[in-house]
Amino acid sequence: MKIFSWINLRLLLMLALVVFLFAFTSNRNANRKLIKTEVIFVDNDSDFISKKTVNKLLIENKMDVRSIAKEDLNLNKLENSINNNPMVDKAEVYVTVDGVLKAIVKQKAPIARVFDSVGTYYLDNEGNTMPLSGLNTARVPLVLGEISSKNRKKLAQVLRVINKDPFLKKNIIGVELDANDDLKMTNRNFDFQIEFGKMVQVENKFNNYKAFFQKAIIDSSLTKYKKINLRFSHQVVCTK
Repeated sequence: MKIFSWINLRLLLMLALVVFLFAFTSNRNANRKLIKTEVIFVDNDSDFISKKTVNKLLIENKMDVRSIAKEDLNLNKLENSINNNPMVDKAEVYVTVDGVLKAIVKQKAPIARVFDSVGTYYLDNEGNTMPLSGLNTARVPLVLGEISSKNRKKLAQVLRVINKDPFLKKNIIGVELDANDDLKMTNRNFDFQIEFGKMVQVENKFNNYKAFFQKAIIDSSLTKYKKINLRFSHQVVCTK
């Protein structure tokens, strides 16, 4: 009975010591000051928002990050403040063991620059609006016409196909959206206009255009045409 009691007492003492050390370490760690911030951009070739801007959101306009204790941080609030920036697609904020406040930021990717009655702005990969940046100018097609909730999703689909295809991305520099939601496009190196028509069978129409272009570039006939009509799904109609 005495042996059993002594074993129980030792276990209780060990448990109390562990709890004390854990509480002491946690309290000390919570009161520890941060040493620096670090902003890392991922999945983007160009920066449309500066690390300085993100850093200001991280430290919430405080003069020095070293004045901030870990226990005073609200990581969810910091993440939301960065995610609310119109240049940011998604952000993750955390603190490392050694006291570095890190922000991993994925920026929005422009796929077109729009000129309409509202003004000029970018469309990102999801078809959402994105303001112009003072840091960089994206080399993307210029879009003319009125974008609405009705045509935005289909237009974004067309622009994504252009953006993902190396040939189309280099070749198509302008897209015009008319009142009937028909598209006309301009080419980088030739004067002909591309009559794309309705935003349906998008990949099929572009495949027809690429096949025509490769054939016409070989026989040097591209300079002869004023219009390339892709409205018909199984043929390309050219007008001189």
